[in-house]
Parts: sequence; C-alpha cells; structure tokens
Amino acid sequence: TPPGMSFVFFNDRADAARGAANCVTHYWDWRPRMKPELYYQFWDGTAPTHHIYGLREALDMIGEEGLDHVWARHEKLAKGVWAACDAWALNGPLHMNITDPAKRSHAVTSIGIGAPHGTNLRNWLSEQAGVTLGIGLGMNTDEDSNSDGYFRIGHMGHVNTHMMMGTLGAIDAGLKALNIPHGKGALEDASGVYSKP
Repeated sequence: TPPGMSFVFFNDRADAARGAANCVTHYWDWRPRMKPELYYQFWDGTAPTHHIYGLREALDMIGEEGLDHVWARHEKLAKGVWAACDAWALNGPLHMNITDPAKRSHAVTSIGIGAPHGTNLRNWLSEQAGVTLGIGLGMNTDEDSNSDGYFRIGHMGHVNTHMMMGTLGAIDAGLKALNIPHGKGALEDASGVYSKP
C-alpha cells in the first residue's frame, strides 16, 4: 500500500495519557475514530479511498501468496542484496551498516560507502537509471554529518527477484560510472542466492 495511511493501536493506559496530554490536535486525536457513528468518522476528513482499495488489494495478494511465503521471499531477497554487498565490500569503502547477518532486517538494508559517495551514488542512480535508493537516515540534520555516506535498499512488499537484480545491476553500474572502488562479482553472487530453491 502506498504511504499515507496508518493504523493506531492503543490501550487504556495510552488513552489515559492522551487525556492528560496538552498537545492533542483534532487531526492526530484517535478518540473521535474509536467508535464512529458514520463511515466518514473513521478519518479526519475525506477517506483515503485509493489507500483503502490499495490496502484491500495488498491484503488479498498476501493471502494468495501465503504469509509464510511472503516472509521467505523477503528473506531471500535480503540475502541476495547482502551477497552483492559482500562482493562489493571486498575492494573499496562499501560496508554493511549491520555487520551481524542475524541482526539484519529482511525489509531494508542500510549500506555505508563513505561521504560523499552515498549521495553521489543515489543522485547518479536517480538521474541516469531511474532507480531511487533510500537516503542515509539523519540527512539534512546536524546530528549525523556522515549520513550522506549511506544509502538504503528496500526489499519488502511487492518486490521480486528481477526487481532486485535490476536495482543491484544499476548500483553496480553507478559504482563503475563514479569510479568508486568496489569488489567484482556482486551480480553473480546475488543471482547465486536467488537461483536456489
């Protein structure tokens, strides 16, 4: 489902805290939506119809694929990305943000490559290949001046092997175009992961 809609789960303790909060606005207040009398009252204004239909289709797709298969697909896609990153890391500044594979997310991979390579690579991919990589978290803030040395690859949701191979191939091309040192064989290693049943 595209971004723009969320669910709020809360308990009595959270509701009591909300009652004492001095910062509740109409937009963020869940109380009017707790027990609506009319359909439109589920939202603070116009219902996000396109999101509701998108969510319905996404849930149907998950049901058709089977949740266990969804988790397995995300894991396999992640491991292919990690294999490519391991190959690139053999010769150059690229490194996994989370070194322990057991602690990595199967939803998104954060990769360090050093400033300004992260920003330069993201810009090149966007302008030359039509691929958007996630920014380094904390960018445009004073908290983390090195955040432009990172990028993120998402590999969850409606994503499959050929999408990931396309993304990894575009990254490989960007590394070459920008003369960023990197190890070879990333696509071979990723396809090796993806070719296993």
